[in-house]
Amino acid sequence: MKNWSRHTMGTLLAIGGVLVLSPDTLLISSVGADTWTLIFWRGLLTALTLTVAILVMDRKRFLAEAFLMGVPGLVVAMFFAMSTVSFVISVRLTKAANALVIVAAMPLIAAVFTRIFLRERVPPRTWAAVIAGFSGILLVFSGNLGTSASLGDFLALLTALFMAGNFVIIRKFGSVNMLPAVVLSGLATTLLALVFVNPFSFQARDVFLLAAMGTVVLPIPLAVMTVAPKLIPPAEVGLIMLLETFLGPLWVWLALGERPGIQTVVGGGILISTLVFHEWAGIRRPGITGLS
Repeated sequence: MKNWSRHTMGTLLAIGGVLVLSPDTLLISSVGADTWTLIFWRGLLTALTLTVAILVMDRKRFLAEAFLMGVPGLVVAMFFAMSTVSFVISVRLTKAANALVIVAAMPLIAAVFTRIFLRERVPPRTWAAVIAGFSGILLVFSGNLGTSASLGDFLALLTALFMAGNFVIIRKFGSVNMLPAVVLSGLATTLLALVFVNPFSFQARDVFLLAAMGTVVLPIPLAVMTVAPKLIPPAEVGLIMLLETFLGPLWVWLALGERPGIQTVVGGGILISTLVFHEWAGIRRPGITGLS
């Protein structure tokens, strides 16, 4: 009963985290402020919210662990910051569905990075998934070739690369608490944005959207996703996270009328089906999964 309760709690936390995160692309698309103003407040409010929450829960431990992260923690913070910047700009340049489908390839990229940098064995089914998954990504890219939106697709791929890099680093230094790095990354994006923009150049209607993004939509999932993998297998967390690839574009479609192109639907279907099959196989054979 105890194990069942832990598994149920982990599953509910992961689902709750995805549901809270799913409106993120809609908020990015709806904010009227320029991109760098959005990045400034997104980073600052997320960092402040997480810092307050962590200090209230365990102040002494948090401060100690922040100093113990060392160089790996700084690299994780840098990758988090770069993925945040590239993702926000991507959503502003391309369709939300394109951005989320391409970012969903992160587990496949992480599997390749794990083989290259950690020298871990990657099972044949993972290599097959990489080939199938990237065929779907190429199809998504084909829908925007020769348009300005292609830059947004490329930045979404960069986001997936940065996130995959963090996956490998966090896996390598599994005993180090990297949550302080998330806070540091928020501060880093805040300082970077100051170079490009006056952060107070936003409309009154943006206040609620920015506040919702920086105090709820981002901090809660980030906190939840550091706990869920400790309660359920990472492969299951990966499957649940795929809900955002469906829900994110759905909210944008319903609220803004932005429909994904046929190439995105087909390519996304190939990628998501590949990931679901691969992760499900990993759950059934946990000893040899390449992504967990």
